[in-house]
Amino acid sequence: MPTTHVTSSLLPTPYGTFDMHGFADSETGKEHLALSMGDLSNGSVALVRLHSECLTGDALFSLRCDCGSQLQEALKRISEQGRGVLLYLRQEGRGIGLLNKIKAYNLQDQGADTVEANERLGFDADMREYGMAKDMLDYLQITSVQLMTNNPRKIKALTDLGINVDQRQALEVGKNSHNKAYLATKASKLDHLFGQ
Repeated sequence: MPTTHVTSSLLPTPYGTFDMHGFADSETGKEHLALSMGDLSNGSVALVRLHSECLTGDALFSLRCDCGSQLQEALKRISEQGRGVLLYLRQEGRGIGLLNKIKAYNLQDQGADTVEANERLGFDADMREYGMAKDMLDYLQITSVQLMTNNPRKIKALTDLGINVDQRQALEVGKNSHNKAYLATKASKLDHLFGQ
């Protein structure tokens, strides 16, 4: 397992107190987090969100994306259920990194969509991978999930890794006038599931 648990603590939030678990990936050097609530070791299906880091959306309240709204809604749903986990995966900008993401934003300001911007910078449309999620879920003793996502690629990735995706829970939040084209590109070019 390249991604291993390092330490844990409590994290009080507006949505309740979560157990925060820190993980280190020996292959990439990246550090990832899991925010969990409730007993996850009993083998029943767990409410799960795989959330890729988005500094601009999660911390700076950017309206260019729906990431911050999805993060908050996922934490809220886990808290309401009293059981579940959010994996916070350090792969900014669909895996291209923060500075390249800002370069991609500049290309979008000039008319490119999010996929075209990444490709013009020499990247694939989506560079993210989810192997670390399997290691993190294994540590938390989760084998079956109700996955909060609009992205079918995440469902396939977890299934390919041996995690049972029992159900998909749509996460359609954060729509605004600034991210209308962004969300349309997610649907048309990345096959995200909206209204389904």
